[in-house]
Amino acid sequence: MNIEAYKGVFVFAQQVDNVVSSIAYELIGKGKELAKDLGEEVTAVLVGYNVKDLADKLAEYGADRVIVVDDPELKEYRTEPYTHALASVIEKYKPEIFLIGATAIGRDLGPRVCARIHTGLTADCTKLDIGDFPITPVPGKETKHNQLLMTRPAFGGNTIATIACPDFRPQMATVRPGVMQKAPKVPGAKAVVEEFNPGFEKNDQYVEIMEVVKAVSNTVDIMDAKILVSGGRGMGSPENFKILDELAEAIGGTVSCSRAVVDAGWKPKDRQVGQTGKTVRPNVYFAIGISGAIQHLAGMEESDIIVAINKDESAPIFDVADYGVVGDLNKIVPLLTEKIREVKAAAKNH
Repeated sequence: MNIEAYKGVFVFAQQVDNVVSSIAYELIGKGKELAKDLGEEVTAVLVGYNVKDLADKLAEYGADRVIVVDDPELKEYRTEPYTHALASVIEKYKPEIFLIGATAIGRDLGPRVCARIHTGLTADCTKLDIGDFPITPVPGKETKHNQLLMTRPAFGGNTIATIACPDFRPQMATVRPGVMQKAPKVPGAKAVVEEFNPGFEKNDQYVEIMEVVKAVSNTVDIMDAKILVSGGRGMGSPENFKILDELAEAIGGTVSCSRAVVDAGWKPKDRQVGQTGKTVRPNVYFAIGISGAIQHLAGMEESDIIVAINKDESAPIFDVADYGVVGDLNKIVPLLTEKIREVKAAAKNH
């Protein structure tokens, strides 16, 4: 493989129903940082049907170029035609780095693409950097520069692994949604738009979509919430979450939880924060009855302000908390809720 022929940072700009997913903007933001270190540009790969109009939105968030693969076969996500589309783009344009969001679509698509083009894939990354590999020089082994260093939790989150792919291109990673920052939007920004269609011929790997059933949800996505009131195993029972509901209502927040709560069946999976749940970055994160295992911290440690309430003063959550209260949550949380209501009432009267 002629590694020198591969240039640039490419990202898969996921869209569903002609709406660009937030992860696409996050990947462009991170891609800009990586591209700057390499002296390259960021290219967004937009795949779908009648999606060309979305290219300007990708440009506003930092894409230098947008490659549009537009075909009726790509109207809904299906593994085979999307894999063919991305593999064909990679074979033609030869990117040095290719990033895909670790969404339901990305987790299906990434492994298929990398297998087809014969390269490696690091899944569910939480950090990406450009650097030397091996990171620590090894006597007698060549140190390769400007490698993509892909970091992800390993062994159930008990350790962090940094992985590189020095001998094959592109260097591919799926990236966990919510961990990378979008670049500031630049209204009116334009990108070079190229249309590319490799042609699609149905084969026995094409599935036929008989019906699309959409789940209707009235709940707020915890990844978008500015204030999260999160409960853990220390809540004791599902009934005790009522005091968190009251605190969240008083402060204008959303209730979330740890994995132990989901495993116990107290709350649905879409409320889970952590390594196997969602990564969140609220302005304020209340960790109530949560010990602070590394798997949970991985999903919320980037919060602006962390407030921990726990009866165990040695709980790891206090190591990352900006404010900590040691005591009985059943007494502290209702008092906190009452005080917040009093302050809001006083402010309203003035």
